[in-house]
Amino acid sequence: MIATPPRVAPARAAGLALGMGMGGFFDGIVFHQILQLHNMLSARIPADTLVGAKVNMVWDGVFHAAVWLVTALGIALLWRAARMPDVLLSGRALVGAMLLGWGLFNVVEGLIDHHLLDLHHVVQVLGPSRWDFAFLAWGAAMLVAGALLLRRARPGAR
Repeated sequence: MIATPPRVAPARAAGLALGMGMGGFFDGIVFHQILQLHNMLSARIPADTLVGAKVNMVWDGVFHAAVWLVTALGIALLWRAARMPDVLLSGRALVGAMLLGWGLFNVVEGLIDHHLLDLHHVVQVLGPSRWDFAFLAWGAAMLVAGALLLRRARPGAR
């Protein structure tokens, strides 16, 4: 009887969702709330008045609700993958997939919100700046690191 190698896809999907959620929470908590560098719509609706601040706060809340749902999906997918006997459960694979998800979040959010739609910038008072490109580079670096970790976690990989 030939043993089939364990599957990676179910745990990878969970890690991708968890990474996207963690990336969104990091962005929202650190950049929006703690450092107060920008809000979801701060390039379109400045938060320098009470109404502007309230509108931005609502959209920050919508953003947080969305990343909460993505994180909850990741937890559900991880629970499901852990219950499958033929799934590779590897810390390296999970971290790699999470880095991929976080990097994907940064690249997609950075390209769409910072560059294409001009909703906000990493440091809003500077407008479009090097910080927006640094955010994309950080995301790209996480994509590469995540892909390398996932590649090394595959069954039979060296």
